[in-house]
Amino acid sequence: MALHLCLRLAGVQAEEEVLIPALTFVAPANAVAYCGAIPHLVDSREDSLGMDTLKLKDYLEEFAEIKSGVCLNRRTRRRISAIVPVHVFGHPVDMDPLNELAARYNLVVIEDAAEAIGSRYKGRMAGMLGKLGALSFNGNKTITTGGGGAILTDDPELASLAKHLSTTAKKPHPWNFFHDQLGYNYRMPNINAALGCAQLEQLPRFLKLKRNLAEKYQNVFREVQGVRFIKEPEYAESNYWLNALYLEDSAKGERDALLELLNKDGIMVRPVWNLMHCLPMYKNCPSMDLSVGKKLEAGLINLPSSMVLARES
Repeated sequence: MALHLCLRLAGVQAEEEVLIPALTFVAPANAVAYCGAIPHLVDSREDSLGMDTLKLKDYLEEFAEIKSGVCLNRRTRRRISAIVPVHVFGHPVDMDPLNELAARYNLVVIEDAAEAIGSRYKGRMAGMLGKLGALSFNGNKTITTGGGGAILTDDPELASLAKHLSTTAKKPHPWNFFHDQLGYNYRMPNINAALGCAQLEQLPRFLKLKRNLAEKYQNVFREVQGVRFIKEPEYAESNYWLNALYLEDSAKGERDALLELLNKDGIMVRPVWNLMHCLPMYKNCPSMDLSVGKKLEAGLINLPSSMVLARES
């Protein structure tokens, strides 16, 4: 809901294209589709797992053009209106060059910070690095309200419009029910919000526990050949929402057997998501070369990451 509303607030229209990573949970692609727009799939970096801005820059130079201030896809002739970087597993995307590229092509930047509450990019909070940001408070996130999320922006007009659209676009009135545009019943119930406020008070402790667990995993796997623990990028401080291993080429063939063996033993590891173009509803979406994303999909394994596995120190 937060991502969908962010796209609406950014002015994304039907039949426009929105740049999203192929390596992501399905939510960004679905939010784009809810607007009647088309996901345009972008490759990722091996280190951060986020959008590869340098590769995207070369791609846009070949396939995009600016006409009357509008970015157009030379192949489809559709407008490319926004870009949605995803901070995968809580590891921030390198946002400065991405914002520079977006400004060059007049793209609205909407951060999918669903997994990254508490993560920092060069000292700045994830979710506040673009025009709009979306957080998730789903049951498996660092803090939870049981479901739902939040929109982040420092634009007062967008914030006011977000509240209006999420409240069925009803104009305030003592008794009259008048709705001035298409709105949504996206408000969070008060009981869930109260839970979230209590969780926010504990966020610093939760982040410490997450980091303690990540450091333990990193120490354990440092000497294991054929695997690489996914660490936060040098420019960022990650919340380590999900810990992950990357199986090098020599070990990739063992991934499924490893997943089956560990799950049988009650260790609930799992693979990363299927790339978006592998899902039936997005198989025909425009995309750049996704070779790195394909490698990551074949080699990533998520480790148990609950805070109950960590100890305070």
